[in-house]
Amino acid sequence: MHRIFKAYDVRGVVPDELDERVAEAVGAAFVEVTRASSLVVAHDMRASSRPLADAFARGATARGADVIDAGLGSTDLLYYASGSLGLAGVMFTASHNPARYNGMKMCRPGAVPIGGDTGLTEIRDRAAELLRSGVDGERTGSVIRKDLLQGYAGHLRSLVDLSGIRPLKVVVDAGNGMAGLTVPVVFDGLPVTLIPLYFELDGTFPNHEANPLEPANLVDLREAVVREGADIGLAYDGDADRCWVVDERGESVSPSSITALVAVRELARAPGATIIHNLITSKSVPEIVAEHGGVPVRTRVGHSFIKAEMARTGAVFGGEHSAHYYFKDFWFADSGMLAALHVLAALGGQDRPLSELLSGYTRYVASGEINSRVEDQAAALRRVREAYAGREGVAFDELDGLTVTGPGWWFNLRPSNTEPLLRLNAEADDERLMVAVRDEVLAVVRGEL
Repeated sequence: MHRIFKAYDVRGVVPDELDERVAEAVGAAFVEVTRASSLVVAHDMRASSRPLADAFARGATARGADVIDAGLGSTDLLYYASGSLGLAGVMFTASHNPARYNGMKMCRPGAVPIGGDTGLTEIRDRAAELLRSGVDGERTGSVIRKDLLQGYAGHLRSLVDLSGIRPLKVVVDAGNGMAGLTVPVVFDGLPVTLIPLYFELDGTFPNHEANPLEPANLVDLREAVVREGADIGLAYDGDADRCWVVDERGESVSPSSITALVAVRELARAPGATIIHNLITSKSVPEIVAEHGGVPVRTRVGHSFIKAEMARTGAVFGGEHSAHYYFKDFWFADSGMLAALHVLAALGGQDRPLSELLSGYTRYVASGEINSRVEDQAAALRRVREAYAGREGVAFDELDGLTVTGPGWWFNLRPSNTEPLLRLNAEADDERLMVAVRDEVLAVVRGEL
């Protein structure tokens, strides 16, 4: 249990770490801890997802809870179900992880996330007890199948004005994940010529992993956009809650640029509103938010921090550099599909190609995230801090890992929660300066200086 329960969700290898017996125990524990009398579950296309969801439902109903089974869906469909029905929810998915993995994303009614300090630890500990004693229950709840896909699609389209946009040719790479189910329904009736890549639901991921953060997984999409003369390309991860954008030239678009674009659109609807960005997004994001009269608020990396800060501040939108986008009018939850609709509306509402539309939102040069395997992360962070201490114009903060800011540049170095890795993100005014900063930090981290 300690291996598969992470800071924000459950993730493990099937069946070695996560099997139906574990899922049943977690289902019973979930009801006991959250005191849910009803809940909703959905699952992705992995072969193990349906059996695990069924086992979870057995555990939940053994504790007297009624379960609404939404069947196949994306993670943001589960959030829609939780928000619109006012029920706790559980999504069975391992997101972008390889086929041998599966997991659970849990929330309270209204899509409020459950993390390590908000109930996940208690669920873990109680499930461990139930694994030893067995899940017995005198009360039996019901399981009701409910198709929520049309309602989900209609709700998303109600949040973005797509009327009057010009016709667009859009290539979508679903990576054999859940976007293959949701995209055709959400896009139905829009002035969009859809060119699908890998829409067949297949949890073995026969074409490439459903992880758009890895450049190798974007090769087919980039080639297809250029080959088809498309206006835009979209790539989704396995559970379709993240969306990556490719412009008409086949070039990847930074999620920071998408965050800035959507933020400007949301500020046009809610002048003076708060916009959340995590600390590894480009510094262009808070600049652009402030220029458009918004209030930028910086947070730690991770959806639980973003969602909590959005709820605290009443922010209308939040973006992460991992291509997660959060919306107040979507119960403060993340939806890659909703972000994609915003981009399509912005692109189709004017005549310029996407690269020109986004040129004003891309001001600096970023390294992208670079991982270094480091056994003693704390010692490496100390070495980096010592290397930059005393330099003129340099400032430090430790909101999440170590952020160092200097004249025309900044970088953040933070440890992974699950692996002996340090993750570096650097940004500077130009390519030469970014490369110099990036290479110096990596040399210190890796003991080469």
